[in-house]
Amino acid sequence: MARNTLDRQLTELEACRYRFDRGEAARVVKLLKRLDSARFPDPASLIRFHEALLFLRAFPQGPAVVRATGRILSTFQTKVEVLRKGGADMDDFEPTEVSGIAGTEMEDTLSFDVAGWLLQRMPNRVEIAWENYEPGRELGTTGPRLIPLLEDDAYVEADTPWRRWLEAAGGKKHHSAAWLIQRFEELPLPPQQKAELYESLRVPLRWNLANSVVTRTRNWKPVRSVFYHSGPLISRSQVSLASELARRPPQLTKLSRQQGDHVIDRIREIMLVRYRELYGTTLGDPRSVVRADVRRGVTIYLWNLPPDRRLPLRSYVAGLTLKNGVPINYIEAIGLCEWMEVGFNTFYTFRGGEAGWIYAQVLRCLCHRMGTTCVSVYPYQLGHDNEEAIESGAVWFYRKLGFRPGRADLQRLAEREEQKIAADSKYRTPARTLKRLAAGHVFYEVPGSEVGAWDSFSTRNIGLRVNQRMARDFGGNASLMRAHSRRALERMLGVSTSSWTPLEKAAFDNIALVLSNVPGLRAWTQEEKEDLVRIIRAKAKPDEMLYLHLTQRHGRLRKALLTLGS
Repeated sequence: MARNTLDRQLTELEACRYRFDRGEAARVVKLLKRLDSARFPDPASLIRFHEALLFLRAFPQGPAVVRATGRILSTFQTKVEVLRKGGADMDDFEPTEVSGIAGTEMEDTLSFDVAGWLLQRMPNRVEIAWENYEPGRELGTTGPRLIPLLEDDAYVEADTPWRRWLEAAGGKKHHSAAWLIQRFEELPLPPQQKAELYESLRVPLRWNLANSVVTRTRNWKPVRSVFYHSGPLISRSQVSLASELARRPPQLTKLSRQQGDHVIDRIREIMLVRYRELYGTTLGDPRSVVRADVRRGVTIYLWNLPPDRRLPLRSYVAGLTLKNGVPINYIEAIGLCEWMEVGFNTFYTFRGGEAGWIYAQVLRCLCHRMGTTCVSVYPYQLGHDNEEAIESGAVWFYRKLGFRPGRADLQRLAEREEQKIAADSKYRTPARTLKRLAAGHVFYEVPGSEVGAWDSFSTRNIGLRVNQRMARDFGGNASLMRAHSRRALERMLGVSTSSWTPLEKAAFDNIALVLSNVPGLRAWTQEEKEDLVRIIRAKAKPDEMLYLHLTQRHGRLRKALLTLGS
């Protein structure tokens, strides 16, 4: 097929993503058949085909489109292999926007948990990328735990052959990566310390995706009931966030442990092939997973962190959205009392696909699950140090849904820009202005909530104040401050934590750092003190949402946190 003809057909296929006239499904299938038999001359054209296939699989016009896209995606690796054998530049498949296509390779420095998980999922296909790795003091310091006599070389020689040492220790039967991970897993240390030691080495791993389901190409799943699109996709302008949040909350179905394990495995697959790791997608608790089916083929999964990996003050919820079984975005929400910060990232391929409506459904689920009435979006999501968000105009995505800047100067700037847009339909906000607008949080309050209460709050402010106190009163000694704060809060609350579980004690120590110096805490009523003890102990319970909901009922605690964090 001539290049011009191929380009024309790809452009037509891309346009088909948003056409839903009668007979459109048949036209799409016909076009897919022609393109499936075409010879792709370069990675760029093949990538365009791949992305269009994934979008059509998620937003199909009919059953035939689902069958055709699924069939082509299942064998897509062969098209990549043709390019490789033809000498194409395979580096074109590496950027984050297009990574994870079947038949390609990936390289990344992974966390300890994900690295171990990957080696189990892809045995004998993961190796250390030695040409991009030259360890030094870090391996010389940590390595002797695993490799006998290494210090006799590493401590005094300038040219230690690290690869030879690792390959000698692992032997011919093991890849160095697998041997290294296994040795760290066997160390007699708590999981978090193993992770800290391994991650200090910054080991780059490389793996061949082949035709694995751990690819963007194949990490979709068939579903019992597919939603077929017979009309235009829902645009952002058609979405009323106020109306959606006023609807009856969606039903959240608790999954079994086995089902939860499957979901957590799935999100690791999805994030890995996009060069992304979030705390909650790497360390999600499979026992906490809930599911909501919210119409139009959209399924939302949410989960929490396990008790031993939770944040000191805030509660964490992560999530994933599937559209007809295809992963289209990930979710991160971090809450305290009735406030939460939410991150919502739609994958590049699906950014023209009902993002506003799906975001509203995600907020419905999160507000119901977390008891949230004040939603905040942090500056990075808007474009602060994030060129991708600036290019997509993320500020206006949230503004048009009803979010307001928390800073008065940014509110005035947004209003001036809206006046310019209203006066001139061709006007576009300059990037420099978008960056100014992205300099602060934006907020959406549910009717009845206290408007502006959280505008200047940040848990970072609390942490910095605690550390300033440590420097001022305890000579920078964290252990000394923790012990003093624990004893002080125990006296004020009239409790002893000696018989508490280790996780409960850790939760008490963290809250003591914050509250032991709060003026007036001694004057709290006995009921308020007892409720505070219940809140602290709830931080270690299986369901972290109990902790979050209890903080919403304690007015004195909320006021103290707001004062310290604002």
